[in-house]
Amino acid sequence: MSTDGPRLSFWFEFASTYSYLAAARMGAAAHAAGIAIDWRPFLLGPIFADQGMTDSPFNLFAAKGAYMWRDMARLAGDLGLPFQRPSQFPRNGLLAARVATAGLGEAWAPGFVVAVYRANFGEDKDIADPALLAALVTAAGGDGTAALAAAATPAVKDRLRASTQAAKALGIFGAPSFTTPDGELFWGNDRLEQAFAWARRGY
Repeated sequence: MSTDGPRLSFWFEFASTYSYLAAARMGAAAHAAGIAIDWRPFLLGPIFADQGMTDSPFNLFAAKGAYMWRDMARLAGDLGLPFQRPSQFPRNGLLAARVATAGLGEAWAPGFVVAVYRANFGEDKDIADPALLAALVTAAGGDGTAALAAAATPAVKDRLRASTQAAKALGIFGAPSFTTPDGELFWGNDRLEQAFAWARRGY
């Protein structure tokens, strides 16, 4: 990616429903907007814990959860994306996040991220399954075996922890979130275009 033009950091957590929508449309939307994207996996669990939450707010508040699932079905339909309410929510996305972290900067990483979301929210598959994740890396053009091995290393684990700490420092409290180099924060799939517009300021 060029460092000369506008860029945006995309903060995503694999348990996040609306991050599925943002990830699925990110590639084409960013290309059309002329924005370079830094894909930033992180974990919401520690951030929720800091807020006193022990579960997803969509589970803690029934009406909010019911609305979200209906909203997801509508929005996924509008985007032509497969959607199936997962039999387990939230699913454990730790290993997937480590694999995504191991792939940062690799050509296969964005496709892998989208495929994990599709597996979880479009096909009700267990995204904690190492065999599934390896297959998704391979399908995205990477080496699944090597990616899983890298995900198990202390360096990658530390990098993901550091990413989560960086998200906290930026004031991120949910996913998807988008940040600009000047520190502006946007939260939610429906703020992507606003984030693009801000990132383009001065270019």
